[in-house]
Amino acid sequence: MTNPFSLDHALALDAADPLPTQRDRFLIPRHGDGEQAYFVGNSLGLQPRDARHHVEEVLDTWARLAVEGHFTGESQWMTYHALVRTQLGRLVGARPDEVVAMNTLTVNLHLMMVSFYRPTAERPAILIEAGAFPSDRHAVVSQIRFHGFDPETDLIELGPDEANGTISMAAIERAIEQHGHRLALVLWPGVQYRTGQAFDLQAIAQLTHARGITCGFDLAHAVGNLELSLHDSGADFAVWCHYKYLNSGPGAVAGCFVHERHASNPDLPRFAGWWGHEPSTRFLMGPDFVPSHGAEGWQLSNPPILGIAPLRASLELFDGVGMGALRAKSLRLTGYLESLIRERLSDTLHIVTPAEPERRGCQLSLRVIGGRDRGRALFDYLAGNGVLGDWREPDVIRISPAPLYNTHADILRFARTVEAWRDAT
Repeated sequence: MTNPFSLDHALALDAADPLPTQRDRFLIPRHGDGEQAYFVGNSLGLQPRDARHHVEEVLDTWARLAVEGHFTGESQWMTYHALVRTQLGRLVGARPDEVVAMNTLTVNLHLMMVSFYRPTAERPAILIEAGAFPSDRHAVVSQIRFHGFDPETDLIELGPDEANGTISMAAIERAIEQHGHRLALVLWPGVQYRTGQAFDLQAIAQLTHARGITCGFDLAHAVGNLELSLHDSGADFAVWCHYKYLNSGPGAVAGCFVHERHASNPDLPRFAGWWGHEPSTRFLMGPDFVPSHGAEGWQLSNPPILGIAPLRASLELFDGVGMGALRAKSLRLTGYLESLIRERLSDTLHIVTPAEPERRGCQLSLRVIGGRDRGRALFDYLAGNGVLGDWREPDVIRISPAPLYNTHADILRFARTVEAWRDAT
């Protein structure tokens, strides 16, 4: 029988995979004389080799043309943000005018809540998941306070109801039913960052809208990881970052979705800025704000050209391969990781992430049996041997095989390194 723990088996899986790896189109960090096994694409994606070309193109234009770079050539800076619009729309299942690359994630979240969190005395509350990423919770709490309400009563945090700290769809439905009369907004993750659980966004949007509640999604861990259909989901808005699975560099420019039904709604309040003004009259410098159609109408300042340049390189990769093929490969890679853990490492690692493939993305969140100190010891051992995941307090190691550049051989290396540590301790 074939031994799944053999290198020959892992290499054979890689050779036979329907989607050949795109690994050679990325710069892989080194460890000693070889490459690192890098499983942290859920935190910071690797650098596409073509990113340097796009950044240097901007720098060269700046050097040669200075201000005229705004108006010269196909990559002119005046319309530079539009170069990623169509590809970004395809990536998230949206129309081109429903998406825009701008700002950073939490800035975009605040801008969206200005427009879509409209609390009243009867309906002041926001529903989020318990244990949400701190930046989301901070933003939500500050918005509730800004409107004169009390987070102690008006922030509703839905705790887990499943054994591994995950949340069932039934629990979400019950929470919306119970609190719906008080809810102004449901803000939900596409993938919960600590557990790796993926959610049915269309079902959540439908439940939310049925009660007259606004629905928004934080897709920081879902974009470039799951197949998304934001337009069809009916969500009012969504925000995300591009430095994780979208490989656009540390602190990269973020993304935002606004459903087309809000594209030209004059009754929506918003914080306005010059770059959100419709382009044909922007340079008339008039005193009155006339928003651009669609998501671009939420822009404030002119886009960071050097920040968007690496995103172009990454989106070219995603667009060339397609999210369907990437998701299928992700299922194969993460399934292989799960099988190795269950076969030989179940005395060491406990998988927190749901077993059902449709309820997870790339990431498996792992607890080391024996407590936090033992878990931290394994994490440090892995890093010391060139196998990099990431640690989330109090006791989770996240391992995320990114289908663009991770391989079955990488996954085997992780499993063998865990096995070596276990046998030595």
